[in-house]
This record gives sequence, C-alpha cells and structure tokens, in this order.
Amino acid sequence: MTQLFDQFQVEKNGGMGGHQSARMKNDEWLTPPAIIEKLGTFDLDPCSPIKRPWSTASNHFTVEDDGLSRKWFGRVWMNPPYGAEAARWMERMADHGQGIALIFARTETSMFFDWVWPKASALLFIKGRLHFHYVDGRRADANSGAPSVLISYGEQDVITLSKCGIPGAFVDLRRPS
Repeated sequence: MTQLFDQFQVEKNGGMGGHQSARMKNDEWLTPPAIIEKLGTFDLDPCSPIKRPWSTASNHFTVEDDGLSRKWFGRVWMNPPYGAEAARWMERMADHGQGIALIFARTETSMFFDWVWPKASALLFIKGRLHFHYVDGRRADANSGAPSVLISYGEQDVITLSKCGIPGAFVDLRRPS
C-alpha cells in the first residue's frame, strides 16, 4: 500500500480524520442519542466526554483516564476525537475487534486503508450528515460538515448494523475463511 501512496504521491495529512481540514475549535462532540439507542447496549466507551447528558455505555473512560492506555473490554462504542489522534483510536478498535466506531466517511485516507478496509467487519454509511451535540446536550446548529460511517468489528456487530434501522447504505466486509 505504501508503494501505491508513493507512486501517486498521495499526501498523508494528520488533520481531522487524516483529511485536509481546518482544525476544529472543539474536539468533544456527542453522538446523537438516537444513534446510540438503535445500536443497543455497550460495555465501554473508551473516549467519552467528562460531562455527558446521556450514557453511551455501561463504563466510560474520559481524557482524564487516558482510554488509549487502559485495558478495553466487552462490546465497545467509540466516537473518537476527530483530530490527529483518530488513527490511533481506530488502530486500537481494530485490535480490540468487538464493537462499533463512528467516524467521518473519509474512505480515501490512510486511516481508512490501515484500520477500516482490511480490519472491519461491516460499514453503515449514514444517509445525510449528522448533527452532533455539545457536551451540555444541545444539538449543534450546523451539521457535521462531512458524511459519517458506523464501522463494526466482530460478527455480532455486523448483525447489529444490518438490522439497526439507521438510514444508510450497509456494506458487509466479512471475508471468506
């Protein structure tokens, strides 16, 4: 894959989701509660905001806990920080192999080629653009500015994404054994 990047001189950018984007003033955005409700119960959210008006999992790690360095367990929900660190979070999720992540659908990025295309079990490209929420629970006035995708790791979460009822396009990535 590196040869392909080198051959076509593809720029690897460490910006939001690895895409050429302006830096955001706020890196803590809450997932719309309707998304969480449709995906069922999670055991852990390893990158949860300190203040949250609704729960995303039974257990939460915040920036104070350093979720990347902690032991992950069970079914994980992850809406990672959308900055230079996103790839590290996606690598960790791929290695954990059980749960669902929500990121921008930047399918051309090195993060997608490293941790989604070869490792994920299924994708659900969400129809339209999400309106995330501030940590106080208010819905952001503007949409996210980019399309979003739910990424499942593990067999159970393939089924969850395929039946959740969130409008979008489902893509099964399971490979024959």
